[in-house]
Amino acid sequence: MDEDGSQIGVKPTNEAREYAYGKNLDLVEVAAQADPPVARVMDYGKYRYEQEQKAKLARKHQVSVNVKEIKLRPKIGVHDYETKKGHVVRFLNQRAKVKVTIMFRGRETTHPERGRDLLMRLAEDVKEIGQIESPPLLDGRNMVMVLGPTKNAGVSRDAKAEDTQGGEEEVQGDGGGQAAAQARDEESPAEQEVREAQA
Repeated sequence: MDEDGSQIGVKPTNEAREYAYGKNLDLVEVAAQADPPVARVMDYGKYRYEQEQKAKLARKHQVSVNVKEIKLRPKIGVHDYETKKGHVVRFLNQRAKVKVTIMFRGRETTHPERGRDLLMRLAEDVKEIGQIESPPLLDGRNMVMVLGPTKNAGVSRDAKAEDTQGGEEEVQGDGGGQAAAQARDEESPAEQEVREAQA
C-alpha cells in the first residue's frame, strides 16, 4: 500500500523497500498474518508520534477512580464511629469512592439489620458529599455498601475554613466584653455607686 492508502500490488521485499526509500519513506509491515504479508509505505517517525499523541489525549480524558475501604463492627463505639466517619469524609473530599464493610462475628450474623442501620446512618451523616452507589448487601459474614462522591465533595472544605475563621474572630470580639464585666465585678460597692450616679 502506498502512503495515501492506494494499492501498489504484490512486490518482492527488496523492490518494495527500494520503492519506499525512493520516496524517502519507510516500509512498515502492517499485517504479517496475511498471505502475502501487507506492508505500507509511510513516515514511521511521524506515525509513532501521532500514536503517542492519541494515547496521551486518551489518558488525559480518562478519570481514574480510587476505591478506599473502611471496616466497621456492628457494636462500634461512638468515638470510634466518629473517627471512621472522618476518614470517609476525607476520602470523599479526595473524590474517591468508599467501600464501607461491616464485619459480623459469631452470632452477630443473626442481626444483619444492626449493620444495615449503621451503614444507613453513615450514609445519612455524609449525604452532602457522598451518595450511595451500591446499597448495603450481605456478603457472607460481611455487609458491604459503596459510597461515591457528589458534586459538592472537595468543595465545602474552603467554606468550613471560613466559618472557623469567623467563629474565632467572634470569640476574640467577646473577649473584650468579658474583660469589662470582670473589671465591674472587682469594683468596691462605693465605686459602683459613684459610677451609677455618673450614668
